[in-house]
Amino acid sequence: MKTFDEKHIKNIVLLGSTKSGKTTLTETMRFEAGLTRRRGDISQDNTVSDYHDIEHEKHYSVYTTPLHTEWRGYKINILDTPGMDDLIGEVAQAVRVADTCVLAINAQSGVEVGDEVIWNYIEQFSKPSIMVINQLDHEKADFDLCTESIHEHFGNKPTLLQYPFQTGPSFHQIIDVLKMVMYEFPNEGGKPQKKPIPDSEMEKATKLHFQLVERAAENDEELMEKYFENGSLTEEDLTLGIRLGMRNHDIFPIFCVSALKNMGTGRLMGFIDEIVPSACDLKPETLESGKEFSFKDENQPSLFVYKTIVEPFLGKISYFKVMSGTVKKDIELYNQNQQSTEKLHHLFICDGNERIGVEELAAGDLGATIKLKKTSTNDTLSPRESNIQFKPTQFPQARLIVHAFAESKIDNEKLGEVLKEMQEEDPSMRSKYSKELRQLLVYCQGDLHLEIIKWKLENIHQLKPQFAAPKTPYRETIQKNADANYRHKKQSGGAGQFGEVSIRISPYTPDMNMPGEFSIRGEEIVDLEWGGKLAFYNCIVGGVIDLRYLPSIKKGVLDQMEEGLITKSQMADIAVFVYDGKMHSVDSNDISFRLAGKNAFKMAFEEAAPKILEPIHEVVCKVPEIYMGDTMTDLQNRRASIQSMDPEGKYQVITALVPLAEMDGFSTSLKAITHGRGTFTWSFQNYQTVPEYIQKELIQQYKKEEFV
Repeated sequence: MKTFDEKHIKNIVLLGSTKSGKTTLTETMRFEAGLTRRRGDISQDNTVSDYHDIEHEKHYSVYTTPLHTEWRGYKINILDTPGMDDLIGEVAQAVRVADTCVLAINAQSGVEVGDEVIWNYIEQFSKPSIMVINQLDHEKADFDLCTESIHEHFGNKPTLLQYPFQTGPSFHQIIDVLKMVMYEFPNEGGKPQKKPIPDSEMEKATKLHFQLVERAAENDEELMEKYFENGSLTEEDLTLGIRLGMRNHDIFPIFCVSALKNMGTGRLMGFIDEIVPSACDLKPETLESGKEFSFKDENQPSLFVYKTIVEPFLGKISYFKVMSGTVKKDIELYNQNQQSTEKLHHLFICDGNERIGVEELAAGDLGATIKLKKTSTNDTLSPRESNIQFKPTQFPQARLIVHAFAESKIDNEKLGEVLKEMQEEDPSMRSKYSKELRQLLVYCQGDLHLEIIKWKLENIHQLKPQFAAPKTPYRETIQKNADANYRHKKQSGGAGQFGEVSIRISPYTPDMNMPGEFSIRGEEIVDLEWGGKLAFYNCIVGGVIDLRYLPSIKKGVLDQMEEGLITKSQMADIAVFVYDGKMHSVDSNDISFRLAGKNAFKMAFEEAAPKILEPIHEVVCKVPEIYMGDTMTDLQNRRASIQSMDPEGKYQVITALVPLAEMDGFSTSLKAITHGRGTFTWSFQNYQTVPEYIQKELIQQYKKEEFV
């Protein structure tokens, strides 16, 4: 396998909505380069990138697949990504390590919902970008509609480098305003003939050419001076200006192709070779330490693991980008994240499920290795003394939370273990067991994402999971003062148990008034692990309870606060004053006072006007303006309190406070209301009292469940 240097390696990520033709474009690029003799077909389940069983069954991409092609002395690494927005985690990993983003746009529909979601990640990383209008041979192709939608959504940075002479089934000619030539393709596609631009198109082509020249000149003062002096730029200067514009995220060239008919693909690959920035041309990135890192200035080898998958028979595969130096087979590097040494016994480049062994990989290249002991996604491997640690990929916040369970206890335990393993492959999901709710929770991106998780559990791990809405983590507290006395006494021969406690409980606030009738001799403010406070006060006079038993009384109170009472929800923000009691010189011990404290607290709580608090989340929705009214109606039906509405371009940003109990199904609902164009983020804000009618319902529901 030929080794390419850093200047001859180009890393691109193919992005776009489902049915934009990314996988077909990948097949055509490899076919055009002569790496394959025939192109795969999605419907035949024989494409290089969609090779997993689930992709064959679903007939769409589920994983980001690395592969490569070679074109005129350059190596082009391609990351073919899924188009579903629920699989945005796969996109995030790929965009993180790609040098250029190629956004495929369906000529029939223009910019689609998924393209908008994907573009947010392109903007986040400010990567050089190309837009490829695909399927121009389709009878419903509309090039003008596509370009209008591109400018409508992405502004004036997208710049035409090509346009079709005609679209639809007769599409076979592309006018290139960079080269100022027309490419005419044979009916079967492949290598085109270069022809002069027709007279009827010369005025339009010339106008677009000079628009391109102006855009290129804007990126460099010297180029601008040349443009003003000569009225144009040489092809070399134009190439430089476009490259700088792409590097600065100011020019997004637009290309025309029919991937299915292999028309325009070679020209696209030529542009990637000649003009698209390589990794060494890009701006330095910032390390975790805050320092700038430019791999062309570093001679020592380092790599960043951007993705991990587990395959049967092979085990864990770690996909990485060489960030500096040369990584050679059998090299030992230090995992800066896990503080451990790893030896790379194998090096591969990947084409779908085919892995080609190599001896070394140069800076900027993408590769893979297997069976690393402690290395996971987002880890950095470099020499121990280098202290190089790259920033991790930031994965999107979960939009859907469900309770996962199996039919048997054994399967439930296995389910929890398998879900933890799956997180390593898919960091956009996570799972955890909630001790409070006594439920295994799965956090994911939406219904489709959950469907894929379910498929993997059933087909790979032979589990039969079920999913349901999770319980809500309510809190219990009180509204008034209450006193209680409890005596714990047990005698069964020999030493017995005795402890008596008198307490008062009050609602706790940092500025609460202390009861004047008590002499406070000790104070402890406990930060509860589930949130809120317990204020514990020693008001004992005369030594009626030995000080050594106060920690046991507090433990008893905490036991009851964790268990809850009226709905078995954890308690918070309560002050406890221990002011009296009795002990026995022989029978008193820690367990006696722990039980006495717990039961005294329980009795007082029942008399202190208990109330239930519910978690409130701040929900920030970004929706197209035309869907604002329906979105607000949906939120208000969920007992939301609208906080603000702010315009952002053609979108409205709605901020609302919504009870967590009402958020079930919101992701699906918002997607339906906005036809997939709406997005939201949410974060916990505080606990608030539930309405009285809901409190009654919750207490009745708990009593029914307890009875059952």
